[in-house]
Amino acid sequence: MSTASLTVEQTTEATRVGALRSVFSFPVMLASLLVVLGVLTVRARFDDPDMWWHLKTGEVIWTTHHIPTTDLFSYTASHQAFVPQEWLSQVLIYGAYRLGGYPGMMLWLCFFTSAVLIAGYVLCTLYSGNVKVGWAGALVIWLFATVGYAVRPQMIGFLLLIIELIVLHLGRTRNPRWFFWLPPLFAIWVNCHASFFLGLGLAGLFFLCSFFNFQMGLLESSRWEPRRQLIFGIALVLSAAALFLNPIGVKLVLYPLDFMLHLPINLSAIDEWKPLAMNSVRGVGLLVVFACILLTVIIRRSQLFWSELVLLSAGTWFAVHHERMTFVFGIFAAPILARLLATAWDGYNAEQDRVWPNALAITVFLSVSFFAFPSRQSITQQMEASNPVKAVKFIEDHHISGHMLNEYIYGGYLIWAAPEHPVFVDGRADLFEFAGVLKEYGEWATLESDPNAMLDKYKIDYCLLERGAPIARVMQLLKGWKSVYSDEKTIIFVRANA
Repeated sequence: MSTASLTVEQTTEATRVGALRSVFSFPVMLASLLVVLGVLTVRARFDDPDMWWHLKTGEVIWTTHHIPTTDLFSYTASHQAFVPQEWLSQVLIYGAYRLGGYPGMMLWLCFFTSAVLIAGYVLCTLYSGNVKVGWAGALVIWLFATVGYAVRPQMIGFLLLIIELIVLHLGRTRNPRWFFWLPPLFAIWVNCHASFFLGLGLAGLFFLCSFFNFQMGLLESSRWEPRRQLIFGIALVLSAAALFLNPIGVKLVLYPLDFMLHLPINLSAIDEWKPLAMNSVRGVGLLVVFACILLTVIIRRSQLFWSELVLLSAGTWFAVHHERMTFVFGIFAAPILARLLATAWDGYNAEQDRVWPNALAITVFLSVSFFAFPSRQSITQQMEASNPVKAVKFIEDHHISGHMLNEYIYGGYLIWAAPEHPVFVDGRADLFEFAGVLKEYGEWATLESDPNAMLDKYKIDYCLLERGAPIARVMQLLKGWKSVYSDEKTIIFVRANA
């Protein structure tokens, strides 16, 4: 055999071994462990009440090839203008359902949960330069993200937020051309979730911080070189322009601002927008992570960058004021903590990698993920446990009709399971606040107004309520109303003369 042939064979073998080492490397093994964690975390989370109206909206867009801009599902806000800010995510959710039914939607959730964790792992690893510390950073993201794991568009929005931070880091520390990935990112993001507004603000903060050059004790900021600033500025302008690459126009771009300024009931009454309970697991976790960052800076005399302080402060403010935003705090804080602890754990040495133990571990972890995936029966049980499935069947079997007044958390499921019965209210709280319905419903449900007043105003024929709700107890005492159905969680009242 010739020397040239031997060289080719040796090169081919080296390439094969190199590919094997890459596929079955220690970092990939850690990523597969995050997949297990993600599946185990969400396997029993097929229960979000907002999932259903997202699914129904996706079906409407899929089947009609048209994005509705008015309400189609209620009679109280019928034809009220409504901005479908998450239309692309809703189509993806319905696509998962169309391909695999409810298990397909669960697979969607497992995929995006794992993607968030793995993207967070990549971010923390790049930021710290240490694979092991990066993996620990992903666990920090996992903890705070538990507030939002659901079949909802926010999963895509927060994944894109992590990807943005990766792009910003690569553009800042490596080639500034990485910044040109931001415009296509925002073109997708604006059609998926309103968190694009947060992402644009984040990019703007980074750009502003790039002009500061100072050192105050352990706080440091280095001004970027002009060329990097120029490229970033151009990418930022293009990103703002990319927001208008949507089928709705300027209304979609401005909607998050409208939400923050003109919907006080949403921000004060809806549970996920309420302040974080500091004695909860995530509240304590926030205090611990925040304290760890500050103590690490002080004790280890580590430098804290100005952009990191701004990021950490913004994430903390968001989380303290709105529990839902602890997801964002985790994404902002994890890479900072990972960088500060980069030397606290031995780094990864590729030369010492052991391919076959890694391959065995990856196989085991992915097998666990496969067998941990909930069965169709388990998913059905979860759906029945959290939704008025039996009550809907009773309504259909007994041909109850007319104007329905439904429990707020049941509205989404009713939109999907009983579309022939327009809802009174559902999880699209912004729509109903704009229509003036949410305030009336809130006062009625919390007994702050005369129950008969709203029942008569909207000519309600029957009510589908939670059995233990305060208003349900009052309904039993109201003249002209009678209970016709109840189970362990729901109760139905109809007008006695209906």
